[in-house]
Amino acid sequence: MATLIRSKLSNKLSNAATAVSNKSQAKVSGMFARMGFQAATDEEALGFAACDDLDYDHRQGMQMDILTSDEMGGEGSGDGGVMEGDSHYQRDGTGPPHSASKDGDPTNELTEVRPKITAWEAGWNVTNAIQGMFVLGLPYAILHGGYLGLFLIIFAAVVCCYTGKILISCLYEEDEDGQLVRVRDSYVDIANACCAPRFPALGGHVVNVAQIIELVMTCILYVVVSGNLMYNSFPNMPISQKSWAIIATAALLPCAFLKNLKAVSKFSLLCTLAHFVINVLVIAYCLSRARDWAWDKVKFYIDVKKFPISIGIIVFSYTSQIFLPSLEGNMQKPSEFHCMMNWTHIAACILKGLFALVAYLTWADETKEVITDNLPPTMRAVVNLFLVSKALLSYPLPFFAAVEVLEKTFFQDGGRAFFPDCYGGDGRLKSWGLTLRCSLVVFTLLMAIYVPHFALLMGLTGSLTGAGLCFLLPSLFHLKLLWRKLQWHQVFFDVAIFVIGGICSISGFIHSMEGLIEAFRYNIED
Repeated sequence: MATLIRSKLSNKLSNAATAVSNKSQAKVSGMFARMGFQAATDEEALGFAACDDLDYDHRQGMQMDILTSDEMGGEGSGDGGVMEGDSHYQRDGTGPPHSASKDGDPTNELTEVRPKITAWEAGWNVTNAIQGMFVLGLPYAILHGGYLGLFLIIFAAVVCCYTGKILISCLYEEDEDGQLVRVRDSYVDIANACCAPRFPALGGHVVNVAQIIELVMTCILYVVVSGNLMYNSFPNMPISQKSWAIIATAALLPCAFLKNLKAVSKFSLLCTLAHFVINVLVIAYCLSRARDWAWDKVKFYIDVKKFPISIGIIVFSYTSQIFLPSLEGNMQKPSEFHCMMNWTHIAACILKGLFALVAYLTWADETKEVITDNLPPTMRAVVNLFLVSKALLSYPLPFFAAVEVLEKTFFQDGGRAFFPDCYGGDGRLKSWGLTLRCSLVVFTLLMAIYVPHFALLMGLTGSLTGAGLCFLLPSLFHLKLLWRKLQWHQVFFDVAIFVIGGICSISGFIHSMEGLIEAFRYNIED
């Protein structure tokens, strides 16, 4: 009898707790809807956390503490506790700890606090993103734009710095006390908030598609530049550029078996330092020929047919917006983010402008798509071998990122996935998961073979996804989410950036596609 009474009381308490939980969640959902975005479920929160970046091993990603309550108070107060299933993103590791288990086990009290990064470390990450080996194409942009190309390098730095800042401002909302609270954690969160409540997932899909395109195109560019560099380093060898691309891809096939980037990340610092040394060597060689610089070749003119491609090249060299929300959320002092953006983009602007101008003055009209191809044979072979090594070691990062997004979108999205999970219960990669990865490697090879034009591919990527992610979407999201709080000059800047970015994106995309179609036809006929 006592057992029956306890059972009935337990059922009543459970029903009451469930009712309180449902009411509380309804209130929270209503509050979030009034603020312009939707409260994330467990499934959505995991998607949000993973869609922007990869894993903690190679991105120093945001800290996400999922706080759950194993038991609720019996006094009907669901207000003070954290309901099961709610996800709370803690930026500093503070906040309510995990509730203790019924057994009093203290091991569940706190989640592990991941280390934060300083402003200098964050700046180093941004510098790596905007000072990569793709600056080798900037002198070619000056070839078709003259002084206007130099101005565009400065303009792109200013605009990308500004849009990076306003993108981060879209992560915050004011609470009842007027304090800024970080309510979003990724680029996808911002996009979904702008499209809510009618199309709550549309913005995230758009950002994910743009991200996949940019990552895959980056992989293709690494294969193209590897084949190009090897062919020009050893022109006397009976191996074509396409054959070198195939050899490079064969070396990249093990990427299909990657589960994490721990092994590759160890080489990232060495690759960056090697690239810095290469830039110094190129500039030193150019300075040694300063007496022969062709100042008269730099003019205020543009090649109407090819300059739009140069715009895409310059914009692509500054793309880092996708990683900024995660980076800012992981900083020890997020208030230093704006200062970090200022000095990183100023430094990038100065270095890119000097590198592009000095290299173009040295070779003038003979400037090639990849500037190291202009170096003397012996020096070119040494420098290009370092660059090929850097390209091959840099390939796994965008490749792994693209695979992560594809797997989480089509294979791991719970009941909404189009295909079964790529991994078995033991964590092993299944056959269709391996097929997906191998197919992606082969696709990058085919594109590199049929369109082996570094500048055209880089211009297309910059015009299509670079301008969209760096110019169009941040300004649009800023206007949508913070319209009532913006001053007139901020509105003017946002509208101007959106219009200019749209024009540059459309014109660059059209001219790049024309060049790519022509090159593709030529390679098919050949």
